[in-house]
Amino acid sequence: MNTNIISILATSQKTGNASPPPLSKPVIFASSGIGGCLGWSIVHPANTLAVRWNLSSMQGKAFSFKGMIQESGWMSLYDGLAAGVWRQVFYATTRFGLFETFRDKLHEIRGKTDFASRVVLGAASGGIAAYISCPAEVAVVRMSNDASLPKDERRNYKGVVDTANRIVKEEGVAAFWRGSTPFVQRAMMVGVFQVATLDQFKDLYASSFGQKKNSIPNVFCASMTSGLLYSIATMPLEASKNRMASQKADPVTGKLPYVSTFQTMRAVSAKEGFGALYNGFLPYYARCGGHTVSMFVIVQIIRDYYQKMNA
Repeated sequence: MNTNIISILATSQKTGNASPPPLSKPVIFASSGIGGCLGWSIVHPANTLAVRWNLSSMQGKAFSFKGMIQESGWMSLYDGLAAGVWRQVFYATTRFGLFETFRDKLHEIRGKTDFASRVVLGAASGGIAAYISCPAEVAVVRMSNDASLPKDERRNYKGVVDTANRIVKEEGVAAFWRGSTPFVQRAMMVGVFQVATLDQFKDLYASSFGQKKNSIPNVFCASMTSGLLYSIATMPLEASKNRMASQKADPVTGKLPYVSTFQTMRAVSAKEGFGALYNGFLPYYARCGGHTVSMFVIVQIIRDYYQKMNA
């Protein structure tokens, strides 16, 4: 999910010497949200797989894809899809909309938008969007993982509305922001890593493999390579967020086992080994890279069509 892809590729769509008219802010926000939602619908099964794989060691068992399908069925990969789409309504819309708004305003003030500015704006817009969408993220994690829990530990949520209502009634509103710190930290790191590496990889693939820069194959290869780097960097934060979002209070003491990002990492590493923070890495990478590419393509199609219809 790169905050820089859309703005870079939009400039490559010029024909002749004429530039298309700038998009209005409502179109920017709306197209970002729609692209995020449709892109998430494509990669949601990879996210479900990543969450279940990552949390399996928390339940003291080895993850088995075959066993998961036998127990819950193929359609269980879409558990929590509604919450995931709602998350994108807030996350993608806010992340890309704010980035482009901040970028344009900064350009008005400074007369330029340099590399360092894009890194800072990418981190800031990602962090803000993550905090706003954290309630939906908690719902995604819980609904995606519920079917993999022992039957006596399942919450048996009936849908995203039921999930939200029960969290408020049973745990309080504050439970929606459990795991918000690693979620925000992860989103900020994604912004920094993608802005810092995407252009370099596009140039690399263009010069080394003869790809046309900013073409779909070029963006796909660059996005997946950039996604590999930020997946490696952010997976421990993703694992911490998953555990903090899905945890239950101790029935005797009433205390939660995980209270902060680094305390979670230390506790997991001490008990299960550092590698446990990377359980589910392959589907997590597929989700990150896949969503970046699919969302960009959809957003660009929407914006190109809008500009064509209003030319």
